[in-house]
Amino acid sequence: MKQPEPTSFDALISQGMTASRANDGVEAIAWFQRASTAQPGAGLPQFLLGAEFAALGNMAQAEAALANATRLAPGFPMARYQLGLLQFSSGRAAMAVLTWQPLLSLPDTDPLPHFVNGFVALAQDRFDEALRHYQQGLALNTTNEALSSDIEKVIAGIKALTPSVCAAESEDASHDDPDNHVLLANYQQQGRAH
Repeated sequence: MKQPEPTSFDALISQGMTASRANDGVEAIAWFQRASTAQPGAGLPQFLLGAEFAALGNMAQAEAALANATRLAPGFPMARYQLGLLQFSSGRAAMAVLTWQPLLSLPDTDPLPHFVNGFVALAQDRFDEALRHYQQGLALNTTNEALSSDIEKVIAGIKALTPSVCAAESEDASHDDPDNHVLLANYQQQGRAH
C-alpha cells in the first residue's frame, strides 16, 4: 500500500530538502513547487527553487525564483544576497548593487554587508579593498559554511588574477581552482563587470 503524499507546507519542504541532499534537483523542484502552491505567500520555497534551478544551470528560472523570494519575503536577506550574486556573476554588477542595497543597512556584525562591499570593490577592480571586505565578512560568518566556502573561492580567484596581491598573502588558499567558481569564471570571461 502506497503512503499518502505529504500535503503540509513543512512536509513538502522536508521532502524537497531530502531530494536536494540526494542531488535529485528535478524531484526537489517538484516538491518546492508544491510547497509554493501550498503557501503562495512564502518566500522560502521560491528561494529553494532558485538554488535548485541554479544548480541545474537554468539561470533564468533561478533568477526569477530568487526575485520572487525577495519580493515575497523582503526581510529574508539571504534571498536578496543570492539574487544579487546571480546578477553579478552574469555580468550585471549595477543591477546586483541595486538588489544588494538594502543589505548595506544590516548591522556591522552581519557578514553580508561586508561581502556586498567586497563585490562592489571587485567590480571596480579595487582588489585589495575587496579582499579586506571579504576577510571581515568571513570573520563574522560563523553559521553558513557554504557561504564562507564561496567567498574563499572568490578570494582565491582574486589572488590568481592579481599576483601582487598573492605575494602579500600565504599561498595556502590558492589551491582552489578559481575557474570552478561561477562568479569569477564569468568575471574572467566577460571582462570586468562594470
